Amino acid sequence: MEQPQDVVGDEEHERAWDRVAAIDVAKASGVVCTRVPDEGRPGRRRARVWTVAATMGEVTALGDHLRCQGIEVVTIESTSDYWRIWHAVLEAAGLKVQLVNARAVKNVPGRAKTDKKDAVWLAKLTERGMLQPSFIPDYDIRRLREFTRLRAELVAGRTRHWSRLEKLLERALIKVTSVASAIDTMSCRDMIEALIAGERNPRALADLARGKMRAKRKALTEALDGRFEDHHAVEARILLRHVDDLTRDIEDLTARAGELIAQIPAAWGIDADGATGPAAGREPDAIALPAVARLDEITGCGPVAAMAIIAEIGLDMTVFGTAGRLVSWAKLCPQTRQSGKKATAASPGKGDPWLKGPLGEIAATAARSGTFLGERYRRLARRRGKRKALVAIARSILVIIFHLLSDPAARFIDLGPGYYDDRATTERKVRNHVRQLEALGLTVTITPAEDAS
Repeated sequence: MEQPQDVVGDEEHERAWDRVAAIDVAKASGVVCTRVPDEGRPGRRRARVWTVAATMGEVTALGDHLRCQGIEVVTIESTSDYWRIWHAVLEAAGLKVQLVNARAVKNVPGRAKTDKKDAVWLAKLTERGMLQPSFIPDYDIRRLREFTRLRAELVAGRTRHWSRLEKLLERALIKVTSVASAIDTMSCRDMIEALIAGERNPRALADLARGKMRAKRKALTEALDGRFEDHHAVEARILLRHVDDLTRDIEDLTARAGELIAQIPAAWGIDADGATGPAAGREPDAIALPAVARLDEITGCGPVAAMAIIAEIGLDMTVFGTAGRLVSWAKLCPQTRQSGKKATAASPGKGDPWLKGPLGEIAATAARSGTFLGERYRRLARRRGKRKALVAIARSILVIIFHLLSDPAARFIDLGPGYYDDRATTERKVRNHVRQLEALGLTVTITPAEDAS
């Protein structure tokens, strides 16, 4: 039996910060609680609670007051987007501000739930260092993030309009999507434009096919024989107009995001002579490529996906420390729940959906490729299933991204689809083949070739 040990647990030793503030935010105001040493009563704490309006003037005055009080850290609960004015203004005032997830600061069951008590409880947790701050990148990355996230929302909106247009064609008995691979191809667009213009001859519509679609003109003629009427044309024109508007906005946001990331020094490359700048690192003999170009070399990753990932995790990997911590923060690794001697697997959690989206797209593309990542996906899919294999590939890609951003001179090198076969020894191959044969109910005897002769 392990001998018990005395543990120092008085309040003085448990305290991590002497002068703290906490804010329970709402839409129009926030309840502020400060906890500082009581000068009149040594060893005691003095708490003060008051309400501050969520306006620039009031929050700026609060920042000046907290700075004069010598507050070391300010904790804000991440309630919707209401925390942003508090975080931005107090951070600009020179205060150390930490944002915490509401899940981590739940009040003790049985206590009354009021804004005042929540602020006091948040301050007590803060002074004992019991809160894990959320990751908030610097201002330049936050500006880039707004563009990349809006772009992702517009792309999703454009996809919904294409789906509505496909349903419209189904209502008009036009089955073109049964023949074409997708409705947003140039051939389908020409056919829909002709339908809107009044063309109803299926053969004439099928003749508008381009490229490989021309070989399917007979099937297209049958698919385009429907009942496309005038009111369908009105609806289709409205949907196409929305699609075109969204496409222009998406292209504009892509260009603006590229301009923003070109202004961030940490994303610049380095020329052979050591010079750096927005245009550096693009020569063949460059010491380091720009960050987007380095991520673009990963199988399945393009410039748009690279910018979206940088907007979510930033360029400074020292914030995470190790690749494992970044993967854990992104919720791409399994968790283990232990109670006594029993340990069970648990869901990793939701993570950042704006990061998981592009990572999933890159993983899906890499899984279909004849590269190391593609071979790794196929090996995992046979044992664990396709969904878990895709998550594992996304995790591998995030680890690669961590190392590329940690070292500007690092470059992605594909290990090749034969990497596992090259590493496998003869004994391992024999064991695997014997195990597979024994699983079929066979008894295997190994005889070396020289003895058999």
